[in-house]
Amino acid sequence: MATKPASDPSLSLYRLLDPAVLADPYPLYARLREEDPVHWDPFLHCWVVTRYDDVHLVLKEFSADRTPSPDQLRALGITGIEPIAELMVRQMLFLDAPKHTHLRKLCSTAFTPRRVELLEARIEAIADRLIDRVAPTGRMDVINDFAAPFPSIVFAALLGVPEEDHVQLKRWSADFAEMLGNFQHNIDRIAQVLRSTAEMVDYFRRAIEEEDRPLADGLLKSLVEAEVDGERLSIDEVIANAIVTMVGGQETTTNLIGSGLLTLMRQPDHLAELRDRPELLETGVEELLRYESPSQHTGRICREDTQLGDRVIGKGEAVMAVMAAGNRDPRRFADPDALDLSRADNRHLAFGWAAHFCFGAPLARMEGRIAFRKLLERMPNVALAADTLEWRENLGLRGLKALPVRFDS
Repeated sequence: MATKPASDPSLSLYRLLDPAVLADPYPLYARLREEDPVHWDPFLHCWVVTRYDDVHLVLKEFSADRTPSPDQLRALGITGIEPIAELMVRQMLFLDAPKHTHLRKLCSTAFTPRRVELLEARIEAIADRLIDRVAPTGRMDVINDFAAPFPSIVFAALLGVPEEDHVQLKRWSADFAEMLGNFQHNIDRIAQVLRSTAEMVDYFRRAIEEEDRPLADGLLKSLVEAEVDGERLSIDEVIANAIVTMVGGQETTTNLIGSGLLTLMRQPDHLAELRDRPELLETGVEELLRYESPSQHTGRICREDTQLGDRVIGKGEAVMAVMAAGNRDPRRFADPDALDLSRADNRHLAFGWAAHFCFGAPLARMEGRIAFRKLLERMPNVALAADTLEWRENLGLRGLKALPVRFDS
């Protein structure tokens, strides 16, 4: 490996471990974009890319196949987390073509625009039901009362599993998301993540193989039965990709709703604008995705020596593409630190790009539009009811631990 350029430690993404930086990472991202947009981070031992065009190129051209296999981990002397690795190496999130293409074709059948549209009335009813539970009190923890259970109940329906399992599904998702969203891993949490992984795998295996209760229509059944070019998925592949789809779909939607409503409450004029002009919901959700990206960064591997800016990234080197930084790049977006709910030119990076663009985006967008419309309609004069807020320690999947609000009941 070639000698790496000297690095300013104050530009390291490891600063996200500081709660104050995690609460507002955008000044750090701005410094990276302006001072060292292709930054060698010796603490992460990878390149960090923050300008829109460079992030776009990395997402489009670099390899997603970055998860070590159990055998590779053992060769490095790392043991104990093999069950997690066994799952992740089968997930399309960490695969390139042609395997990724094959898996994506099979999984995306559950997210066609038509199938998503058929869920709309059901999703609206779920939103109303959750708000009904707290409406008489005039108070809500938006995360735990709404933003967490809302996509979890939707995904139970989408998977074809009993709705009453949604609390367990959400807990497993939050645990597994620690492996997807963090470049640091709290050793004290590994045991819990391993337990949740084992429980999830067992849950989906029993749902698929249980002979006295056929699979209901949904993603699991689609994955089990789907066939492309005469090939079908193994049970292990079905389970792995049902899990990553569920985790990604739940965590990002929860974070979009929580961070988005916080953004609106901090800018009351925009909250009133979105409440009074529901025709802005479509562009408004896109702007909230750009402004507070639920998925902040993702990893890739450089396929061949590549010049980015004035740096050369070597073949096989790791790269962190910071979508949240690209989404605030003034070279791409006018006045990027300002919220503009009617922003027309808004090809943000929140859902990724190219082959790995999130195929669940139509569902996430619909959930976002319904959630914000219902919350703003049914919670008049909603306002923050806490002096301080805590962000989850997940550095890549940005979201709040809680969001207490009050409103006119």
